[in-house]
Amino acid sequence: MDGIAAFLVWFLGAAMAASLLNSLRQAKRIRELRSDWNQSQHKWLAYQQHVTWEMGQLKAELDTLAPYRQVRDADAEARRLREEAWHYQQSTIARANHDADGIRSGAVAERDAARRELGTIREQTEMLRGTAQAIRNAIAGYGDEYLLPAEGLLDEMAEEYAHTDPGQQLKAARAASRQMLKNKLAADCDYSEPTRREMAIRFVMQAFNGEVDAILARAKQENWGKLAQQIRDAFHSVNHHGSAFRNARIRTEYLEARLNELRWCVVVHELKLREREEQRRIQAQMREEERARREYEKTIKAAEKEERTLQEALAKARLELEAATAEQQAQFQAKLEALQAKLADAEAKHQRAQSMAELTRRGHVYVASNIGSFGEGVLKIGMTRRLDPMDRIKELGDASVPFDFDVHAMIYSDDAPALERELHRRFQGEQVNLVNPRKEFFATQIARVRQVAEELGVQATFTARAEAREYRETLAIRARGRVGSPTSLSVAAETAPA
Repeated sequence: MDGIAAFLVWFLGAAMAASLLNSLRQAKRIRELRSDWNQSQHKWLAYQQHVTWEMGQLKAELDTLAPYRQVRDADAEARRLREEAWHYQQSTIARANHDADGIRSGAVAERDAARRELGTIREQTEMLRGTAQAIRNAIAGYGDEYLLPAEGLLDEMAEEYAHTDPGQQLKAARAASRQMLKNKLAADCDYSEPTRREMAIRFVMQAFNGEVDAILARAKQENWGKLAQQIRDAFHSVNHHGSAFRNARIRTEYLEARLNELRWCVVVHELKLREREEQRRIQAQMREEERARREYEKTIKAAEKEERTLQEALAKARLELEAATAEQQAQFQAKLEALQAKLADAEAKHQRAQSMAELTRRGHVYVASNIGSFGEGVLKIGMTRRLDPMDRIKELGDASVPFDFDVHAMIYSDDAPALERELHRRFQGEQVNLVNPRKEFFATQIARVRQVAEELGVQATFTARAEAREYRETLAIRARGRVGSPTSLSVAAETAPA
């Protein structure tokens, strides 16, 4: 393999050296033509000066004959000399212009020929450079595992998402590539014999499409740039090998058509991932609603039981009050009032649980922080339908983080999911995890959240300072030197959630 690579490098170096030599020869020829043109210009200027001098001489001679104008023969001779001088001047200028036009035309023709040859050399150099890059990539590898071609995969995906614009675009891109194949516009060859021409074109088409189909089967959003480069490398490599068959080659238009397939394939993949994420969110919401429903039912049953117990105790207390003596009535009256207050609280709790169960979209949107775990300026904005929303905050501070969460705001809403979504949308630019937005962490400040809440017409009480009791006590203990300071705490303020 090393020998082949060395030979290819030598071969490409020789080819590029030959191209450079041709370019230098053409540059030398152009300089010679420019030199000839400059010499012609100098000759023309010298000739013009000579004619001007002769005209001056003739004019001087005519001036010397001015006193003898009365002599008829002298006057006729002067006219003849002037006419002769004028004709001589015109013929000289015409010859000079003709010679100059000839030199200029020849120089322009040779310059255009040199430019065309230079363009051809540049195209060959670009092809060799692309081939060399393709060979280097093939030797060094792309870093991804090889996948077998899956021709029908993209068609199935396009059909599955045909109701979306990206799906329609993918179908159109696939159809355009097939149409180019059908119309024989995808490849070309310089063979004049039809059989050889068809075989050579089939060779490069099978090689190129096999590579491209294998690449498209691995298409994802995060690797689409690398896959596009692999398709271009395959284009250069196949065309390089096809040059041995009378320049059998893939056309650039077909390369762009296959790259367009890759673009829309990546977009459809991303759409598919977003739909999966939306399904996960809906499922999580359904689980949360089911858990809230069970909690409401449990709370309603407990409230009903408590109400019955208190009503029985209240009835017993009334009977005791009626049978009590004057001295005992005050004591039983206080007991009766306490039972009535408890009963009122139980009824209110029952009513609240019943109301929450009937409208399961009611809940609380919370704003919490954990500076000991994630540092300053990182907030979690979430939603819970628990009767006691602090139960959710306690769940967040479980064994997965070293410190408890602090609540900055607990906002009650008749449509908690809608309020949570709107807050997430407003702070989308400050999201900590851009890959998984369900983490619900945002790099923002409490003042900013309060401002957005006021813009939405939400009435709530915000606490700016996080208590972070355990974290601050831990720092104080370490400051007193009781225990060592681990690296994790030294960078806690700079750590963001995954």
